[in-house]
Amino acid sequence: MSGRRHAIIIGGGIAGPTAAMALERAGIDATVFEAYPADAGAAGAFLTVAVNGLAALATIGLDRPVMAAGFPSGSIRFASGTGKALGEMPIGGSLAAGTVAHTIRRTDLYRVLYAEARRRGIRVEHGKRLVDATPTGDGGVVARFEDGTTAEGDLLIGADGLHSRTRRIIDPAAPAPRYTGLGNVGGFAKAAVPPIAAGTYVMTFGTQAFFGYVRSPDGEVWWFANPPRPTELSRMELAAYQVAWRERLLELFAGDAGPAAEIIWGTQEVAFTNQHEMPRVPRWWRGPMVIIGDAAHAASPTSGQGASLAIEDAIVLARCLGDLPDAPTAFAEFERLRRPRVERVVAWAARMNRNKMPGPIGRAVRDAVLPLVLRRAARQSQAWLFGYQADRRSGGQAVRRVG
Repeated sequence: MSGRRHAIIIGGGIAGPTAAMALERAGIDATVFEAYPADAGAAGAFLTVAVNGLAALATIGLDRPVMAAGFPSGSIRFASGTGKALGEMPIGGSLAAGTVAHTIRRTDLYRVLYAEARRRGIRVEHGKRLVDATPTGDGGVVARFEDGTTAEGDLLIGADGLHSRTRRIIDPAAPAPRYTGLGNVGGFAKAAVPPIAAGTYVMTFGTQAFFGYVRSPDGEVWWFANPPRPTELSRMELAAYQVAWRERLLELFAGDAGPAAEIIWGTQEVAFTNQHEMPRVPRWWRGPMVIIGDAAHAASPTSGQGASLAIEDAIVLARCLGDLPDAPTAFAEFERLRRPRVERVVAWAARMNRNKMPGPIGRAVRDAVLPLVLRRAARQSQAWLFGYQADRRSGGQAVRRVG
């Protein structure tokens, strides 16, 4: 026996494989158990890994493979539904080497993480849906899966997303995800758009819905929309939306300036989901079990920080486990370091989301004030959000200015 501790990681999204690789650097073995089959793909179209996420990936040698699979995305231009330019701001500035945020297809990010995990000798088992987990008498834990199999380890990390089973096992009274009042639709189009540098986002506060797009280096247009709805769509309604999505979206953006209609016409298929955020989760850990990423704290996609916060969690948790004598002590320190930051991001994203759904008076006020807000944000340091360094040895809060 090697004498090394072994971690059971539930969830093979972003946080799970990243945590496994970070733990391996800390001298802890890990196996990732993913509920879906290997060819199930990934929900959603694309995402942004911010500079703080890339800096965290760099600590375990993952930044370059991830950046190679995406493209730089350094700034955002905002406009109103009437076509009025509202301003431009950087997406977090740049790191010391000039690195800026990168946009990447979800499927490509998953592919890179899985390939790197396997290259480093980490085992990933698919078709393993967690049913229950029980602490053992010697301080370890046994996980039980839907297919009747079990796994035993020294600790269990729940990286199983918004609808986390691990969160409920740790605390049966844990809150459920909260619907934000918006949907997420995303896709890829062959469409002509106004001349703009590749990697620059254009985001429009439409009269009925929010729309954003970015042109990739090969000319393809990557886009998303946030159609508002007072109640979230059921599974049956989601399926119906997948059939009639183009007509529904064209109706929402029919009266707006900009290329939304052309982009929608140039898209063959979309990914559609309800948009959720995670309210404050009172308990992140119990005994040898802990939750990270969206299972513990999920900001709305408006933040652009979901992937980066999950990556930060994985790095900080691994360092806590590597530096401290036992899992409960490490989990408590992890929570101390991470909770204030992630809850601040969740609250900040919720405020931003409300700007996407104002009435006529609210739109007028927003369009008048936003240019001033953007100019001020561009001048000020955003170090609290983008300058975070996931390095527990410096207290987990070694923040430097970016930009």
